[in-house]
Amino acid sequence: MMSRSVKSIIALVVCAVLAACAFTAFGFSKSFGANTDRSAGGKVIFFNFKPEGKDIWVEVANEYKRTHPGAYIDVKTPQSGDYEDELRAAVKNPDAMPTLFQINGPVGYANWKDYTADLSNSPLYKQLSNPNLAIKDNNKPVAVPYVTENYGLIYNKALLARYADLHNSKLAPEEDGKSFEDQITSFKKLKEVADDIQQRKDELGIDGAFASAGFDSSSDWRFKTHLANMPLYYQFKDYGVEGQPQSINGKYVDNFRKIFDLYISDSTTPVNQLSTKTGEDAVYEFALGKAVFYQNGTWAWGDLANAGIKSDDVGMLPIYIGANGEEKQGMATGSENYWCINKKASKEDQQATNDFLYWLLTSDYGKKALANTLGFATPFENFPDAENPLVNAATKYNARKYNGKDKVEPVKWVFITMPSNGWKDDVGSDLLTYAQATKDGMTSIGAEKAWATLKTAFVDGWAKEYKIAHGRS
Repeated sequence: MMSRSVKSIIALVVCAVLAACAFTAFGFSKSFGANTDRSAGGKVIFFNFKPEGKDIWVEVANEYKRTHPGAYIDVKTPQSGDYEDELRAAVKNPDAMPTLFQINGPVGYANWKDYTADLSNSPLYKQLSNPNLAIKDNNKPVAVPYVTENYGLIYNKALLARYADLHNSKLAPEEDGKSFEDQITSFKKLKEVADDIQQRKDELGIDGAFASAGFDSSSDWRFKTHLANMPLYYQFKDYGVEGQPQSINGKYVDNFRKIFDLYISDSTTPVNQLSTKTGEDAVYEFALGKAVFYQNGTWAWGDLANAGIKSDDVGMLPIYIGANGEEKQGMATGSENYWCINKKASKEDQQATNDFLYWLLTSDYGKKALANTLGFATPFENFPDAENPLVNAATKYNARKYNGKDKVEPVKWVFITMPSNGWKDDVGSDLLTYAQATKDGMTSIGAEKAWATLKTAFVDGWAKEYKIAHGRS
Protein backbone atom coordinates (compact mmCIF):
# COMPACT_ATOMS: atom_id res chain seq x y z
CA MET A 1 0.00 0.00 0.00
CA MET A 2 1.07 3.55 -0.71
CA SER A 3 1.77 5.82 2.17
CA ARG A 4 -0.41 8.86 2.71
CA SER A 5 2.50 11.11 1.77
CA VAL A 6 3.00 9.35 -1.57
CA LYS A 7 -0.72 9.55 -2.31
CA SER A 8 -0.67 13.24 -1.49
CA ILE A 9 2.25 13.86 -3.85
CA ILE A 10 0.50 11.98 -6.68
CA ALA A 11 -2.69 13.94 -6.08
CA LEU A 12 -0.81 17.21 -6.22
CA VAL A 13 0.88 16.20 -9.47
CA VAL A 14 -2.45 15.20 -11.05
CA CYS A 15 -4.01 18.50 -9.98
CA ALA A 16 -1.09 20.44 -11.41
CA VAL A 17 -1.37 18.60 -14.72
CA LEU A 18 -5.12 19.17 -14.89
CA ALA A 19 -4.68 22.83 -14.02
CA ALA A 20 -2.07 23.26 -16.73
CA CYS A 21 -4.39 21.63 -19.27
CA ALA A 22 -7.24 23.89 -18.24
CA PHE A 23 -4.96 26.93 -18.38
CA THR A 24 -4.00 26.08 -21.96
CA ALA A 25 -7.53 25.10 -23.00
CA PHE A 26 -8.90 28.46 -21.98
CA GLY A 27 -6.31 30.28 -24.05
CA PHE A 28 -4.20 31.97 -21.41
CA SER A 29 -0.94 31.40 -23.29
CA LYS A 30 0.59 34.68 -24.41
CA SER A 31 1.90 33.27 -27.67
CA PHE A 32 0.07 33.30 -30.96
CA GLY A 33 1.15 31.36 -33.99
CA ALA A 34 1.06 28.29 -36.17
CA ASN A 35 2.19 25.95 -33.39
CA THR A 36 -0.71 26.72 -31.08
CA ASP A 37 -3.79 24.54 -31.32
CA ARG A 38 -6.11 26.54 -29.12
CA SER A 39 -8.23 27.63 -32.09
CA ALA A 40 -9.36 24.06 -32.81
CA GLY A 41 -13.06 24.25 -33.63
CA GLY A 42 -13.02 28.04 -33.74
CA LYS A 43 -14.29 30.16 -36.62
CA VAL A 44 -13.12 33.43 -38.12
CA ILE A 45 -15.92 35.53 -39.58
CA PHE A 46 -14.40 38.72 -40.92
CA PHE A 47 -16.74 41.62 -41.67
CA ASN A 48 -14.74 43.56 -44.26
CA PHE A 49 -15.53 47.27 -44.60
CA LYS A 50 -13.81 48.07 -47.90
CA PRO A 51 -15.73 46.75 -50.95
CA GLU A 52 -12.78 47.55 -53.25
CA GLY A 53 -10.74 44.91 -51.42
CA LYS A 54 -13.40 42.19 -51.40
CA ASP A 55 -11.76 39.82 -53.91
CA ILE A 56 -8.32 40.28 -52.37
CA TRP A 57 -9.60 39.36 -48.91
CA VAL A 58 -11.16 36.20 -50.32
CA GLU A 59 -7.75 35.28 -51.77
CA VAL A 60 -6.11 35.96 -48.40
CA ALA A 61 -8.66 33.75 -46.65
CA ASN A 62 -8.08 30.95 -49.15
CA GLU A 63 -4.32 31.15 -48.62
CA TYR A 64 -4.82 30.96 -44.85
CA LYS A 65 -7.00 27.86 -45.22
CA ARG A 66 -4.45 26.33 -47.58
CA THR A 67 -1.60 26.80 -45.10
CA HIS A 68 -3.71 25.98 -42.04
CA PRO A 69 -5.70 22.82 -42.87
CA GLY A 70 -8.98 22.68 -41.02
CA ALA A 71 -9.15 26.43 -40.38
CA TYR A 72 -12.55 28.05 -40.90
CA ILE A 73 -12.58 31.63 -42.21
CA ASP A 74 -15.38 33.48 -43.96
CA VAL A 75 -15.12 36.99 -45.41
CA LYS A 76 -18.33 39.01 -45.63
CA THR A 77 -18.31 42.36 -47.45
CA PRO A 78 -21.44 44.53 -47.27
CA GLN A 79 -22.12 46.99 -50.07
CA SER A 80 -20.87 50.54 -49.64
CA GLY A 81 -23.12 52.39 -47.22
CA ASP A 82 -24.71 49.22 -45.80
CA TYR A 83 -21.94 48.17 -43.42
CA GLU A 84 -23.43 49.36 -40.12
CA ASP A 85 -26.90 47.99 -40.85
CA GLU A 86 -25.60 44.58 -41.92
CA LEU A 87 -23.25 44.39 -38.94
CA ARG A 88 -26.12 45.13 -36.55
CA ALA A 89 -28.09 42.30 -38.09
CA ALA A 90 -25.14 39.90 -38.12
CA VAL A 91 -24.25 40.23 -34.44
CA LYS A 92 -27.75 39.00 -33.59
CA ASN A 93 -27.15 35.73 -35.46
CA PRO A 94 -25.41 33.20 -33.17
CA ASP A 95 -24.59 30.97 -36.14
CA ALA A 96 -22.83 33.72 -38.09
CA MET A 97 -21.55 36.01 -35.36
CA PRO A 98 -18.79 38.28 -36.78
CA THR A 99 -15.53 37.79 -34.91
CA LEU A 100 -13.52 40.57 -36.57
CA PHE A 101 -15.19 43.84 -37.55
CA GLN A 102 -14.48 47.50 -38.15
CA ILE A 103 -15.39 50.74 -36.42
CA ASN A 104 -14.62 54.20 -37.77
CA GLY A 105 -12.98 55.74 -34.71
CA PRO A 106 -14.16 57.16 -31.36
CA VAL A 107 -17.70 57.82 -32.61
CA GLY A 108 -17.96 54.28 -33.95
CA TYR A 109 -16.60 52.93 -30.67
CA ALA A 110 -19.42 54.63 -28.77
CA ASN A 111 -21.87 52.60 -30.87
CA TRP A 112 -20.03 49.27 -30.57
CA LYS A 113 -18.32 49.35 -27.18
CA ASP A 114 -20.48 46.49 -25.90
CA TYR A 115 -18.92 44.22 -28.53
CA THR A 116 -15.23 45.15 -28.33
CA ALA A 117 -12.81 42.80 -26.60
CA ASP A 118 -9.72 43.84 -24.68
CA LEU A 119 -6.87 43.57 -27.22
CA SER A 120 -3.99 43.79 -24.74
CA ASN A 121 -2.74 40.30 -25.62
CA SER A 122 -3.88 40.30 -29.23
CA PRO A 123 -1.41 40.41 -32.13
CA LEU A 124 -3.33 43.47 -33.35
CA TYR A 125 -2.05 45.48 -30.42
CA LYS A 126 1.27 43.72 -29.86
CA GLN A 127 2.37 44.29 -33.48
CA LEU A 128 1.48 48.01 -33.53
CA SER A 129 4.52 50.15 -34.22
CA ASN A 130 3.00 52.93 -32.09
CA PRO A 131 0.66 51.72 -29.29
CA ASN A 132 -0.75 55.25 -28.98
CA LEU A 133 -2.61 54.69 -32.25
CA ALA A 134 -5.03 52.30 -30.55
CA ILE A 135 -8.37 53.43 -29.18
CA LYS A 136 -8.36 52.72 -25.45
CA ASP A 137 -11.03 52.50 -22.79
CA ASN A 138 -9.85 52.60 -19.18
CA ASN A 139 -6.33 52.18 -20.54
CA LYS A 140 -7.26 48.93 -22.32
CA PRO A 141 -6.86 48.81 -26.11
CA VAL A 142 -10.22 48.01 -27.72
CA ALA A 143 -9.66 48.98 -31.36
CA VAL A 144 -6.53 49.09 -33.53
CA PRO A 145 -6.08 50.86 -36.89
CA TYR A 146 -5.13 48.41 -39.63
CA VAL A 147 -4.27 51.13 -42.10
CA THR A 148 -3.14 54.71 -41.87
CA GLU A 149 -4.05 56.71 -44.93
CA ASN A 150 -3.50 60.08 -46.49
CA TYR A 151 -5.59 62.24 -48.74
CA GLY A 152 -5.10 65.47 -50.59
CA LEU A 153 -4.96 66.72 -54.17
CA ILE A 154 -3.62 64.02 -56.43
CA TYR A 155 -2.10 65.61 -59.51
CA ASN A 156 -0.98 64.43 -62.91
CA LYS A 157 2.75 65.16 -63.09
CA ALA A 158 2.92 64.96 -66.87
CA LEU A 159 0.05 67.42 -67.35
CA LEU A 160 1.33 69.84 -64.71
CA ALA A 161 4.79 69.70 -66.33
CA ARG A 162 3.19 70.41 -69.73
CA TYR A 163 1.39 73.39 -68.22
CA ALA A 164 4.58 74.69 -66.57
CA ASP A 165 6.25 74.73 -69.97
CA LEU A 166 3.59 77.02 -71.45
CA HIS A 167 4.45 80.66 -72.06
CA ASN A 168 3.51 82.85 -69.08
CA SER A 169 2.33 79.90 -66.97
CA LYS A 170 1.97 80.42 -63.22
CA LEU A 171 4.44 77.61 -62.43
CA ALA A 172 8.12 77.25 -63.16
CA PRO A 173 9.29 73.94 -64.66
CA GLU A 174 10.65 71.63 -61.97
CA GLU A 175 14.07 71.58 -63.58
CA ASP A 176 14.41 75.25 -62.62
CA GLY A 177 15.13 74.08 -59.09
CA LYS A 178 11.76 74.08 -57.35
CA SER A 179 9.36 71.17 -57.32
CA PHE A 180 5.63 71.72 -57.81
CA GLU A 181 5.23 70.90 -54.10
CA ASP A 182 7.65 73.73 -53.28
CA GLN A 183 5.72 76.18 -55.46
CA ILE A 184 2.12 75.39 -54.54
CA THR A 185 1.95 75.91 -50.77
CA SER A 186 -1.21 77.99 -50.34
CA PHE A 187 -4.75 78.37 -51.59
CA LYS A 188 -3.79 81.61 -53.30
CA LYS A 189 -1.18 79.87 -55.43
CA LEU A 190 -3.37 76.83 -56.08
CA LYS A 191 -6.19 79.07 -57.32
CA GLU A 192 -3.82 81.08 -59.50
CA VAL A 193 -2.56 77.90 -61.15
CA ALA A 194 -5.97 76.21 -61.44
CA ASP A 195 -7.66 79.29 -62.88
CA ASP A 196 -4.94 79.62 -65.51
CA ILE A 197 -5.12 75.91 -66.38
CA GLN A 198 -8.88 76.24 -66.83
CA GLN A 199 -8.45 79.20 -69.15
CA ARG A 200 -5.90 77.28 -71.22
CA LYS A 201 -7.55 73.85 -71.14
CA ASP A 202 -7.89 73.69 -74.94
CA GLU A 203 -4.21 74.51 -75.29
CA LEU A 204 -3.42 71.65 -72.91
CA GLY A 205 -5.92 69.24 -74.47
CA ILE A 206 -7.85 68.68 -71.23
CA ASP A 207 -11.44 69.20 -70.04
CA GLY A 208 -10.68 71.06 -66.83
CA ALA A 209 -8.30 71.66 -63.95
CA PHE A 210 -10.25 69.45 -61.50
CA ALA A 211 -11.98 66.13 -62.01
CA SER A 212 -15.75 66.29 -61.50
CA ALA A 213 -17.09 66.78 -57.99
CA GLY A 214 -19.82 64.16 -58.36
CA PHE A 215 -22.56 63.89 -55.77
CA ASP A 216 -23.80 60.35 -55.97
CA SER A 217 -22.97 58.07 -53.02
CA SER A 218 -19.76 56.82 -54.65
CA SER A 219 -18.30 60.33 -54.71
CA ASP A 220 -19.99 62.78 -52.33
CA TRP A 221 -18.08 61.52 -49.27
CA ARG A 222 -15.01 63.22 -50.70
CA PHE A 223 -16.61 66.58 -49.98
CA LYS A 224 -19.11 66.16 -47.14
CA THR A 225 -16.53 64.25 -45.10
CA HIS A 226 -12.95 64.65 -46.30
CA LEU A 227 -13.13 68.22 -47.59
CA ALA A 228 -15.27 69.25 -44.62
CA ASN A 229 -12.43 68.02 -42.41
CA MET A 230 -10.34 71.04 -43.42
CA PRO A 231 -12.40 73.83 -41.78
CA LEU A 232 -12.98 71.61 -38.76
CA TYR A 233 -9.26 70.86 -38.44
CA TYR A 234 -8.30 74.52 -38.35
CA GLN A 235 -11.09 75.37 -35.90
CA PHE A 236 -10.15 72.52 -33.56
CA LYS A 237 -6.52 73.55 -33.81
CA ASP A 238 -7.30 77.18 -32.95
CA TYR A 239 -9.38 76.25 -29.91
CA GLY A 240 -7.36 73.27 -28.71
CA VAL A 241 -10.27 70.86 -29.19
CA GLU A 242 -9.60 67.19 -28.46
CA GLY A 243 -12.19 64.53 -29.11
CA GLN A 244 -15.76 65.33 -30.13
CA PRO A 245 -17.11 68.78 -29.19
CA GLN A 246 -20.79 69.33 -28.44
CA SER A 247 -20.90 72.29 -30.81
CA ILE A 248 -18.80 74.15 -33.36
CA ASN A 249 -18.80 77.62 -34.89
CA GLY A 250 -18.55 78.81 -38.47
CA LYS A 251 -15.05 80.30 -38.30
CA TYR A 252 -13.62 78.48 -41.34
CA VAL A 253 -16.80 77.53 -43.20
CA ASP A 254 -16.26 80.30 -45.74
CA ASN A 255 -12.77 78.91 -46.36
CA PHE A 256 -14.53 75.63 -47.13
CA ARG A 257 -16.51 77.58 -49.73
CA LYS A 258 -13.32 78.91 -51.35
CA ILE A 259 -11.89 75.51 -52.17
CA PHE A 260 -15.26 74.05 -53.16
CA ASP A 261 -15.87 77.00 -55.51
CA LEU A 262 -12.53 76.23 -57.12
CA TYR A 263 -13.46 72.57 -57.58
CA ILE A 264 -16.73 73.36 -59.36
CA SER A 265 -15.67 76.42 -61.37
CA ASP A 266 -12.37 75.01 -62.70
CA SER A 267 -13.92 71.63 -63.47
CA THR A 268 -14.32 69.13 -66.26
CA THR A 269 -18.07 69.26 -65.64
CA PRO A 270 -20.74 72.02 -65.63
CA VAL A 271 -22.42 72.48 -62.24
CA ASN A 272 -25.81 71.35 -63.57
CA GLN A 273 -24.37 67.90 -64.30
CA LEU A 274 -22.70 67.23 -60.94
CA SER A 275 -25.64 65.31 -59.50
CA THR A 276 -25.20 62.63 -62.17
CA LYS A 277 -21.44 62.26 -61.87
CA THR A 278 -19.99 59.27 -60.03
CA GLY A 279 -16.72 58.42 -58.34
CA GLU A 280 -15.85 56.26 -61.34
CA ASP A 281 -16.33 59.25 -63.65
CA ALA A 282 -13.79 61.24 -61.65
CA VAL A 283 -11.31 58.35 -61.70
CA TYR A 284 -11.42 58.06 -65.47
CA GLU A 285 -11.34 61.80 -66.09
CA PHE A 286 -8.13 61.98 -64.10
CA ALA A 287 -6.51 58.73 -65.21
CA LEU A 288 -7.16 59.44 -68.90
CA GLY A 289 -5.59 62.89 -68.71
CA LYS A 290 -8.76 64.99 -68.85
CA ALA A 291 -8.06 66.72 -65.51
CA VAL A 292 -4.91 67.82 -63.69
CA PHE A 293 -6.17 67.58 -60.08
CA TYR A 294 -8.31 65.00 -58.29
CA GLN A 295 -9.18 65.07 -54.60
CA ASN A 296 -8.80 61.62 -53.12
CA GLY A 297 -6.49 59.50 -51.03
CA THR A 298 -3.82 56.85 -51.10
CA TRP A 299 -6.51 54.15 -51.32
CA ALA A 300 -7.42 55.38 -54.83
CA TRP A 301 -4.28 54.01 -56.46
CA GLY A 302 -5.77 50.64 -57.40
CA ASP A 303 -8.63 52.26 -59.30
CA LEU A 304 -6.32 54.76 -60.98
CA ALA A 305 -3.83 52.08 -62.01
CA ASN A 306 -6.62 49.93 -63.42
CA ALA A 307 -7.81 52.96 -65.40
CA GLY A 308 -4.39 53.22 -67.02
CA ILE A 309 -2.38 56.00 -65.37
CA LYS A 310 1.34 55.37 -64.81
CA SER A 311 2.81 55.37 -61.32
CA ASP A 312 5.45 57.91 -62.38
CA ASP A 313 2.71 60.37 -63.37
CA VAL A 314 1.04 60.84 -59.99
CA GLY A 315 1.98 63.25 -57.25
CA MET A 316 0.16 64.65 -54.25
CA LEU A 317 -0.41 68.07 -52.69
CA PRO A 318 -2.21 69.08 -49.49
CA ILE A 319 -5.67 70.62 -49.75
CA TYR A 320 -5.46 74.37 -49.17
CA ILE A 321 -8.37 76.54 -48.01
CA GLY A 322 -6.73 79.90 -47.34
CA ALA A 323 -6.13 79.45 -43.59
CA ASN A 324 -3.30 81.25 -41.84
CA GLY A 325 -0.16 79.13 -41.66
CA GLU A 326 -1.35 76.61 -44.23
CA GLU A 327 2.02 76.74 -45.99
CA LYS A 328 3.29 74.66 -43.05
CA GLN A 329 0.67 71.92 -43.37
CA GLY A 330 1.20 68.40 -44.61
CA MET A 331 -1.19 65.79 -45.93
CA ALA A 332 -4.42 64.89 -44.17
CA THR A 333 -3.22 61.80 -42.31
CA GLY A 334 -5.03 59.37 -40.07
CA SER A 335 -7.37 56.42 -39.97
CA GLU A 336 -11.04 55.66 -39.64
CA ASN A 337 -10.41 51.98 -40.16
CA TYR A 338 -10.10 50.22 -36.82
CA TRP A 339 -10.37 46.48 -36.26
CA CYS A 340 -12.10 45.08 -33.20
CA ILE A 341 -12.53 41.52 -31.99
CA ASN A 342 -16.07 40.69 -30.95
CA LYS A 343 -16.08 39.86 -27.26
CA LYS A 344 -19.52 38.26 -27.60
CA ALA A 345 -18.12 35.64 -29.95
CA SER A 346 -17.13 32.35 -28.32
CA LYS A 347 -13.69 32.00 -26.74
CA GLU A 348 -12.79 29.48 -29.46
CA ASP A 349 -13.80 31.93 -32.21
CA GLN A 350 -11.89 34.78 -30.58
CA GLN A 351 -8.82 32.57 -30.37
CA ALA A 352 -9.17 31.49 -34.01
CA THR A 353 -9.39 35.17 -34.95
CA ASN A 354 -6.22 36.00 -33.02
CA ASP A 355 -4.39 33.11 -34.69
CA PHE A 356 -5.46 34.39 -38.12
CA LEU A 357 -4.31 37.93 -37.23
CA TYR A 358 -0.94 36.66 -36.04
CA TRP A 359 -0.42 34.97 -39.41
CA LEU A 360 -1.66 38.04 -41.30
CA LEU A 361 0.64 40.46 -39.48
CA THR A 362 3.79 38.32 -39.32
CA SER A 363 3.88 36.06 -42.38
CA ASP A 364 5.47 37.24 -45.63
CA TYR A 365 2.25 36.51 -47.49
CA GLY A 366 0.07 38.44 -45.05
CA LYS A 367 2.36 41.47 -44.92
CA LYS A 368 2.64 41.67 -48.70
CA ALA A 369 -1.13 41.32 -49.05
CA LEU A 370 -1.74 44.29 -46.73
CA ALA A 371 1.10 46.54 -47.88
CA ASN A 372 1.19 45.82 -51.59
CA THR A 373 -1.84 43.93 -52.90
CA LEU A 374 -4.26 46.04 -50.87
CA GLY A 375 -1.92 49.04 -50.96
CA PHE A 376 -2.29 49.95 -47.28
CA ALA A 377 0.12 52.15 -45.36
CA THR A 378 0.24 49.83 -42.38
CA PRO A 379 0.98 50.84 -38.77
CA PHE A 380 2.49 47.48 -37.82
CA GLU A 381 6.10 46.49 -37.21
CA ASN A 382 8.45 45.04 -39.85
CA PHE A 383 6.28 45.70 -42.89
CA PRO A 384 7.71 46.23 -46.40
CA ASP A 385 7.61 49.57 -48.19
CA ALA A 386 4.43 50.13 -50.15
CA GLU A 387 4.30 49.70 -53.90
CA ASN A 388 1.63 52.39 -53.95
CA PRO A 389 3.10 55.63 -55.42
CA LEU A 390 0.51 57.75 -53.61
CA VAL A 391 1.58 56.32 -50.26
CA ASN A 392 5.18 57.10 -51.09
CA ALA A 393 4.30 60.62 -52.29
CA ALA A 394 2.34 61.36 -49.12
CA THR A 395 5.03 59.91 -46.86
CA LYS A 396 7.68 61.97 -48.63
CA TYR A 397 5.60 65.14 -48.35
CA ASN A 398 4.96 64.67 -44.64
CA ALA A 399 8.71 64.26 -44.09
CA ARG A 400 9.59 67.52 -45.88
CA LYS A 401 10.81 70.61 -44.06
CA TYR A 402 9.15 73.99 -43.92
CA ASN A 403 11.69 76.72 -44.64
CA GLY A 404 14.36 74.04 -44.49
CA LYS A 405 13.97 73.78 -40.73
CA ASP A 406 10.77 72.40 -39.21
CA LYS A 407 8.77 69.44 -40.48
CA VAL A 408 5.40 70.18 -42.00
CA GLU A 409 2.46 69.34 -39.75
CA PRO A 410 0.09 66.64 -41.07
CA VAL A 411 -3.58 67.59 -40.98
CA LYS A 412 -5.45 65.44 -38.44
CA TRP A 413 -8.48 63.44 -39.43
CA VAL A 414 -10.96 65.20 -37.17
CA PHE A 415 -13.85 64.09 -39.37
CA ILE A 416 -13.95 60.90 -37.30
CA THR A 417 -15.61 63.08 -34.63
CA MET A 418 -18.47 64.18 -36.92
CA PRO A 419 -21.60 63.52 -34.86
CA SER A 420 -23.56 61.39 -37.34
CA ASN A 421 -24.10 60.33 -40.91
CA GLY A 422 -27.16 62.57 -40.79
CA TRP A 423 -24.91 65.58 -40.33
CA LYS A 424 -22.76 64.53 -43.29
CA ASP A 425 -25.78 63.87 -45.48
CA ASP A 426 -27.29 67.29 -44.73
CA VAL A 427 -24.00 69.02 -45.52
CA GLY A 428 -23.62 66.98 -48.72
CA SER A 429 -27.17 67.73 -49.87
CA ASP A 430 -26.71 71.45 -49.23
CA LEU A 431 -23.35 71.42 -51.03
CA LEU A 432 -25.04 70.06 -54.15
CA THR A 433 -27.86 72.60 -53.87
CA TYR A 434 -25.28 75.35 -53.57
CA ALA A 435 -23.29 74.05 -56.56
CA GLN A 436 -26.41 74.02 -58.71
CA ALA A 437 -27.33 77.54 -57.53
CA THR A 438 -24.02 78.88 -58.81
CA LYS A 439 -25.17 78.48 -62.42
CA ASP A 440 -26.02 82.19 -62.25
CA GLY A 441 -22.65 83.03 -60.68
CA MET A 442 -20.79 82.32 -57.47
CA THR A 443 -22.05 85.51 -55.84
CA SER A 444 -25.62 85.42 -57.20
CA ILE A 445 -28.53 85.81 -54.76
CA GLY A 446 -29.43 82.16 -55.19
CA ALA A 447 -25.91 81.03 -54.43
CA GLU A 448 -25.67 83.25 -51.35
CA LYS A 449 -28.96 81.91 -49.97
CA ALA A 450 -27.89 78.32 -50.65
CA TRP A 451 -24.58 78.85 -48.86
CA ALA A 452 -26.34 80.38 -45.85
CA THR A 453 -28.47 77.23 -45.65
CA LEU A 454 -25.36 75.07 -45.80
CA LYS A 455 -23.70 77.11 -43.09
CA THR A 456 -26.68 76.49 -40.82
CA ALA A 457 -26.53 72.76 -41.53
CA PHE A 458 -22.81 72.78 -40.81
CA VAL A 459 -22.91 74.69 -37.50
CA ASP A 460 -26.39 74.27 -36.00
CA GLY A 461 -26.70 70.78 -37.43
CA TRP A 462 -23.63 69.67 -35.48
CA ALA A 463 -25.14 70.60 -32.11
CA LYS A 464 -28.49 69.03 -33.07
CA GLU A 465 -26.95 65.75 -34.21
CA TYR A 466 -24.65 65.62 -31.19
CA LYS A 467 -27.67 65.82 -28.87
CA ILE A 468 -29.45 63.08 -30.80
CA ALA A 469 -26.39 60.83 -30.79
CA HIS A 470 -25.87 61.28 -27.06
CA GLY A 471 -29.53 60.95 -26.11
CA ARG A 472 -29.98 64.54 -25.05
CA SER A 473 -33.12 66.55 -25.62
